[in-house]
Amino acid sequence: MEKQINNFLEFIKEDKKLSNNTLQSYRRDIVQFEEYAEANKINYLKATEEDMKKYFSYLQEIGKKTSTISRNIASIRSFYQFLVRNKKAKRNPTEKIQSPKVEKKIPTILSSEEIELLLEQPKNVDLKGIRDKAMLEFAYATGMRVSEIISLDIDDINLKEGVVFCKTRTKQRNIPLGSLSLKALRDYIEHSRPILIKDENIKALFVNTNGKRLTRQGFWKIVKYYKEQAHITKDITPHVLRHSFATHLLQNGADLKSIQIMLGHSDISSTQVYMQFQDESIKNIYKNAHPRA
Repeated sequence: MEKQINNFLEFIKEDKKLSNNTLQSYRRDIVQFEEYAEANKINYLKATEEDMKKYFSYLQEIGKKTSTISRNIASIRSFYQFLVRNKKAKRNPTEKIQSPKVEKKIPTILSSEEIELLLEQPKNVDLKGIRDKAMLEFAYATGMRVSEIISLDIDDINLKEGVVFCKTRTKQRNIPLGSLSLKALRDYIEHSRPILIKDENIKALFVNTNGKRLTRQGFWKIVKYYKEQAHITKDITPHVLRHSFATHLLQNGADLKSIQIMLGHSDISSTQVYMQFQDESIKNIYKNAHPRA
């Protein structure tokens, strides 16, 4: 089975251009099923729909979340589709299995006051403070994913035009930078980054104190540190800044399509989750605008 797993992962890597993190998720899901099949003496090439139902029930019994089970079903279904297509298996035993409905969590967002409180924490008194100020302002100003931010190179920023070029495997989106973000970013690029980097060949926009590209974990720790400094009780991650960016734009009159483009959502249904935070704004607009409100 290991050989078929490797063949499958190689295929989807080339066919779907998936990230390494996504490929590892596929691998974990399928290897976990492989271990279950071996322990229960199930020939994976002859697995039945009943075998799969028992496996997914087993995942539920050991406390796996609904979202994790749903992802497992999708991973294993794709694996069997690959096996059937390559005539290694006669049928896909997951074909008729329905994924459990996953409740959509309401995103955590910060109020405008909490954002102000968080962003005023880094002080421009040292190299790290200048960098942190620029980084937090940038994350809130652009709504970019943390993976996108840490992947940025210095050449992806146009200070003169006030825009960042966010490139993915298949497309590029241009996101404007607000005046405060631009000011903090210019300060970092001109006064902090040149000293932090130990090698002029380093292209990364945001670097750590060792002059290397900032990691996802490093970014998360910085956000957590300033959250505690601001005495904000909400659990804040870099993604909360992305949620807050989208919600505040919507509440202040931006249209959903523009927010979708800036966030890089391929489907507008992903952006519509922020509509639930617009209710109070709509009430206020109605009261102020309707002649009989």
